[in-house]
Amino acid sequence: MFPLNITDTHLTDCFLTGIPGLEHLHIWISIPFCIMYVTALAGNSILISAIVSQRSLHEPMYLFLSMLASIDVLLSTCTVPKALTIFWLGTQAISFDECLTQMFCIHFLFATDSGILLAMAFDRYVAICSPLHYNTILTPTIIRKIAGATLARSFCIIFPVIFLLKRLPYCQDNIISHTFCEHMGIAWLSCADISVNIWYGLMVALLSTGLDAILIAISYVRILCTVFYLPSQEAQHKALGTCGSHICVILLFYIPALFSAFAYRFGRKSIPHYVHILLANLYVVIPPMLNPVIYGVRTKQIWEGTVQMFLQLRK
Repeated sequence: MFPLNITDTHLTDCFLTGIPGLEHLHIWISIPFCIMYVTALAGNSILISAIVSQRSLHEPMYLFLSMLASIDVLLSTCTVPKALTIFWLGTQAISFDECLTQMFCIHFLFATDSGILLAMAFDRYVAICSPLHYNTILTPTIIRKIAGATLARSFCIIFPVIFLLKRLPYCQDNIISHTFCEHMGIAWLSCADISVNIWYGLMVALLSTGLDAILIAISYVRILCTVFYLPSQEAQHKALGTCGSHICVILLFYIPALFSAFAYRFGRKSIPHYVHILLANLYVVIPPMLNPVIYGVRTKQIWEGTVQMFLQLRK
């Protein structure tokens, strides 16, 4: 253990334990984590390169997809390498400022990821439900505004968390039972009242991530209603297959994240801690790994663009 003097009111260092209760399995857990991370890096990097290099892919749907891939790479890189150093090297120490920085990046990128998923759902809604107005609604200017608004919203709702944590006195153990720094994981180290942190974090989860999930659900319900009126059964099956795979990835992104947000606040005693930590790690590695497959490989234009990119590299 790494005790902290109870007379201290400021932290200088923290210690991330990894997955408490499963320390003897850290090496084995690290293997799939490393494979998924490398796969996510490779898949998203290829996807971004194909979209950037092929002019035929400079359309709203693919531009949003390249934004999603970029955010996924950053989100995974903020979390997985540190987790792997804990699993492999036992390097648990992290300075308090580094912990705050990691916490901000994770929550900022997650909120941005959620906003991009909402933008992609809106893109599909317009393309299927109002195809004649697609090019007039999703112009390059509108796409830039959507991207800017998503980044600004994420920054504005997450940045106050740093001050909410900085204001707290810390006079308990400086050990965070996790593989990465989260808002509530740091807040629970304080010996002061953290009600403001709890309720602000819950409000952010509900009014940003939760609201995004509801709007995405409404978009896909409207899309599915439109799909059922398509004259061709083949077109219906194709649209349903695409929507079904998209919905699965979205559920894999939102369910573990919202579970983690609520478990940290209301289920700390009833839910085994290792379950919470494993699920928290899933939402930063599995969707980034699957997105290039679901949105990229299964999309004919992306596949053709990727092949064309590699053919050009061989010349």
